[in-house]
Amino acid sequence: MLKDRRFTLLLATRTISMLGSSFAPVALAFSVLALPGSNATTLSLVLTAEALPMVVFMLVGGVIADRFPRHRVIMIGETVNAMAFFGLSVMIISGWTPLPVLMGAAALSGVAIAILFPALAGIVPELVPADRLQTANALIGLGTNSARVAGLVLSGGTVVLIGGGWALAVSGAMFAGAALMVSALRLTPAERSAEARYSVLADLRAGWREFISRQWLWVVVAQFSVLIMAMQAAHGVLGPLMAKEHLGGAPAWSAILAGEAVGMICGVFIALRLQPKRPILVIAILSVPTALPYVLLGSGAPLWAIIVGAALMGVCFDVIGVLWNTTMQREVPTESLSRVSSYDALGSLMFGPIGLLIAGPLSILIGLKPAILACAAVVVLSSLAALLSPGVRGLRAPAPAAAT
Repeated sequence: MLKDRRFTLLLATRTISMLGSSFAPVALAFSVLALPGSNATTLSLVLTAEALPMVVFMLVGGVIADRFPRHRVIMIGETVNAMAFFGLSVMIISGWTPLPVLMGAAALSGVAIAILFPALAGIVPELVPADRLQTANALIGLGTNSARVAGLVLSGGTVVLIGGGWALAVSGAMFAGAALMVSALRLTPAERSAEARYSVLADLRAGWREFISRQWLWVVVAQFSVLIMAMQAAHGVLGPLMAKEHLGGAPAWSAILAGEAVGMICGVFIALRLQPKRPILVIAILSVPTALPYVLLGSGAPLWAIIVGAALMGVCFDVIGVLWNTTMQREVPTESLSRVSSYDALGSLMFGPIGLLIAGPLSILIGLKPAILACAAVVVLSSLAALLSPGVRGLRAPAPAAAT
């Protein structure tokens, strides 16, 4: 598969983009927390400003990715993301950081992600035969997770040595490089049905029908809408705050995120071999242990134990991601895949801004550790609730994958 130039270009694009993305959580969180007068609520506002446009524009991104060449859509998204992070970098480095302008730059990044995500979900079946989708998704996971580890390790040192502003500049450069790389990808435009000439609303209705007709799909999306709300609060605000107050600051949080990314690399090799007969059931079960690092953070565990918990989370999330993407690509028609993926992303992420927004005030109201433990409880309960669905328990992998 790596001999296929088009797939290799896509893999390289995703890897370099992830390298940029992995700088962002540490650099942005600790840059904002270091601002004069800044606190957890300030960070909540900046991250919410990024998350809200991502949710609002996700459906539009799905329509765009199903109507236009997906590699061009990815190029535009990466370019917009580069602009956003260069802007954040200039503000942090110069010291001119009015909160509304910081929020505006973060919002631009949210728009870029809304453009990118549906196109990324839909482009793989255009390059890879159906019987090799799981392998392709796993290889992309290996590249992006390796980049995540490298970026997280380097970002912690960059923040400490030369400041968060320069780390944000590195992110912007990586996104620009990804845009340049994907521009070299040449795809034959996919044949679109007459549906492609319909209005945006008609396209959205057609995508909604595809989405709602599959119980396993909308139940897991509902599960992740709650799960991600809790994780956004814990990962975006409460975790960095805990690291700052109790674990030694940016290097500690970077180590925790790197542990998660190492786990995701290990998860790739599991995902390459795993062929479950009921992939969505496995996804729901594997969601439960993802609460472990939050339990450890809230219990005052030592840093090494939290890193191990984050690594286990990473293993689970990588297997979940590969199984989910492969199942979506097999079960949903390619011409509708980006729109259905946009409903998936919208549903999964729609409560994320709420988690970010309430995380800071909640930590002040009930305390930092109880707030993190509450996030862990929400993750576990939402995962167990998904297991009640017959569609989640009953969907079987297609015959070619089950019998080899």
